[in-house]
Amino acid sequence: MPPRSRFVDALKKSLRARGLTYGALARELRLSEASVKRMFSRGSFTLSRIEQILGVLELELDEVARMSRGAAAGPAELSQEQEAALARDERLLSVFWLLQNDWRFGEIVEAFAISRAELTAACARLERLALIDWGPRDRVRLRVPKDFLWRPGGPVKKAYGRRVMQEFLQGRFDAPLELLRFESRVLSPESAVVLKRRLERLVREFNEFAEVDSSVPSGKRVGVALLAACRPWEFSVVNALKRRARA
Repeated sequence: MPPRSRFVDALKKSLRARGLTYGALARELRLSEASVKRMFSRGSFTLSRIEQILGVLELELDEVARMSRGAAAGPAELSQEQEAALARDERLLSVFWLLQNDWRFGEIVEAFAISRAELTAACARLERLALIDWGPRDRVRLRVPKDFLWRPGGPVKKAYGRRVMQEFLQGRFDAPLELLRFESRVLSPESAVVLKRRLERLVREFNEFAEVDSSVPSGKRVGVALLAACRPWEFSVVNALKRRARA
């Protein structure tokens, strides 16, 4: 997909995440809905018009550009060294997770039981690991994609994988923002492939929502975990009914 198309696609996803239709955007921009639709279909935006749209979305240009680059690059992995360092230090992993989710330096000091000196030391370590750039006035920029994947069987999954799953599944899943459904049906291999692709798309959309909402103040956001999984599987009590092949 060309860069311009990826950028326009990122703007469209940002609109959907904000619940804005072309008509609503047109009213904000004082244009006709047809003009807005034409802009998006042709990708014909002036710089001033992009600035106006970003103002409505409460986003910065680099945030949308990062979204469009991420869609092109796809998920990445951290290096073995980076993961090993995070796996060895629970507090360092926690700070990295907060920075990955757009918490600012001052917000972390104010909201969490960590001193400015401790957070400074953690940021310095993360910078040495090439996970962040740490600039003047304690501004942090990630050097890795936000939707990176932990290595299968890697240091972090070995250290925390079982604990994360146990803590996540301990909930009752009956609160307004919670949902847990377990379905087991029989599908053709072709349908199973389609299902897997749709789950992968759901995970991408989950990360896109997080990217769009990164401009929302941290105090107005809530941590949300998504578990998406599928695999060929049959319950053991069903397997027990299967006829055994004759020797």
